[in-house]
Amino acid sequence: MQESISTPTRPYHENLGQVLLSYWQLTKPRIILLLLITTMGGMWLGAHGMVEAPLALVTLTGGALAAAAANAINCLYDRDIDGIMERTRHRPLPSGRIQPQDALVFACVLALLSFGLLSWFVNLLSASLAMAGIIFYVWIYTHLLKRHSPQNIVIGGAAGAIPPLVGWAAVTGDLSWAAWVLFGIIFLWTPPHFWALAIMIRDDYAEVKVPMLPVVVGNLSTARQIFIYTLILLPFTLLLVYPLGTLGPVYAVWALVLGGVFITKAWGLVRQPDDRQQARSVFKYSILYLMLLCVGILVDTLPVTVWVSGFLAAPLI
Repeated sequence: MQESISTPTRPYHENLGQVLLSYWQLTKPRIILLLLITTMGGMWLGAHGMVEAPLALVTLTGGALAAAAANAINCLYDRDIDGIMERTRHRPLPSGRIQPQDALVFACVLALLSFGLLSWFVNLLSASLAMAGIIFYVWIYTHLLKRHSPQNIVIGGAAGAIPPLVGWAAVTGDLSWAAWVLFGIIFLWTPPHFWALAIMIRDDYAEVKVPMLPVVVGNLSTARQIFIYTLILLPFTLLLVYPLGTLGPVYAVWALVLGGVFITKAWGLVRQPDDRQQARSVFKYSILYLMLLCVGILVDTLPVTVWVSGFLAAPLI
């Protein structure tokens, strides 16, 4: 673990609200929200749209706690480079608002609460998957890969692909092929998402010597790889329709449209790889894409959608 950054002499916290806000920021709540959406997508698909509210609440809470623990440890490990990068220098640890030892205790408590909640009220499989996500994110991605390999986010992306497995396991108690397809969708989505961000803040990564792909091979090669991943992602999302048959035509059309827009934006970045606004457009759309893809899963499994799809297909049978 890196040496601690000197703490500013003036106090940052004047009341309990400011303390709570700092710990809230340590968990990277915006990232957690996206992870919870994919968790819910896994639950919804696994239960065919029949998710019990108490189970959903407990699973999402346990998943949020696990993600918060992983993010806090990531911030703890990266506090040295976070203090240099413009985008991250105001985070609670490099700014001195939270001390490293306090962050570690906080993260451990969150992880224990997550495991206890999921194992007691849901099942051991979902709890174990959540813990595996923490270990993979912290040990494999943050410690072994982030500062040593330009493929860091490709392999490390597996950590972010675990939440839908947690959701699926929570309602089924097992992991089927459809669950692993959801995992694969997030896994393939991750490089375009993070590499677009890396193009936007390439100079910051270069300054702290983190070998993100744009720093190592340049923006054009990175944009081409983003484009390739979006091309692979689109047909992969359709595996849930064929051959698995888990979802129907509404989702198929939805995934085709969303994937087509993603490919178009990625191609625009290939044509203008040094345009940070193009990279920003890909990055922002990637977030919207994943959220809307989960919405497509929800809509396709609604009873009314299933009935309409069956009614329209009846004359063809």
